[in-house]
Amino acid sequence: MKLEICANSYHSAKNAQEAGAQRIELCSELAIGGITPNYGLLKQVTENLSIETFVLIRPRSGNFTYSKAEFEIMKTNIVLCKNLGFSGVVSGVLNKDNTIDIERTKALIELSKPMQFTFHRAFDWTPNPEQALQQLITLGADRILTSGQNNSAEKGLEILKILRDKAKNEIIILPGGGVSVENATLFKKEGFTEIHASLTTLEKVNAIPNISMHSQKQYSETHIAVSSFEKINKLLKNIK
Repeated sequence: MKLEICANSYHSAKNAQEAGAQRIELCSELAIGGITPNYGLLKQVTENLSIETFVLIRPRSGNFTYSKAEFEIMKTNIVLCKNLGFSGVVSGVLNKDNTIDIERTKALIELSKPMQFTFHRAFDWTPNPEQALQQLITLGADRILTSGQNNSAEKGLEILKILRDKAKNEIIILPGGGVSVENATLFKKEGFTEIHASLTTLEKVNAIPNISMHSQKQYSETHIAVSSFEKINKLLKNIK
């Protein structure tokens, strides 16, 4: 069974390689579900590590319905990853009703070639997973990262098995979400060939700060935080 580690830093990626994992999904900011890592991290990993690496192509946190500008950013990052020599990307686009955006996802898959393409856990938001599965097979995606539309892959195991059986080896079903040291063998026993896990541990690096830099009001899976033209304009008028 192949283990893919969701690596959120160079340190995580290096640990994955040295511990013997077969692949990493490189990203940043696990706390918000992961976003595309910066150029410096991409370059450091590709120049110093040999582990097979897929890169998360996600321009921001929140939902998976992107503006034209965000979509262009995603395409630029895919080309960058291809030029840097990465093996694959992890991405996907949804419509406002959370069905798969066929046109845009197809464009990303085609642009990614010859790299592999994993459709990420946006799949778990789709209202009809079996239909979404067939769509991704038709589009030519290589695998689907999914928790079986549950909070964890263990809870979604029955759906994962249904998806795998319906995939008929035309696409890889990659269980991910809450995969741990304790439950990993469950997926092996059920015949899955790959699993995805972060297996993180929290390492304290500094004292408790006086103020927090986190902002819960900025995070939403149904809305996006955008600097307001009106507010900017009003503030500028106030300080003239």
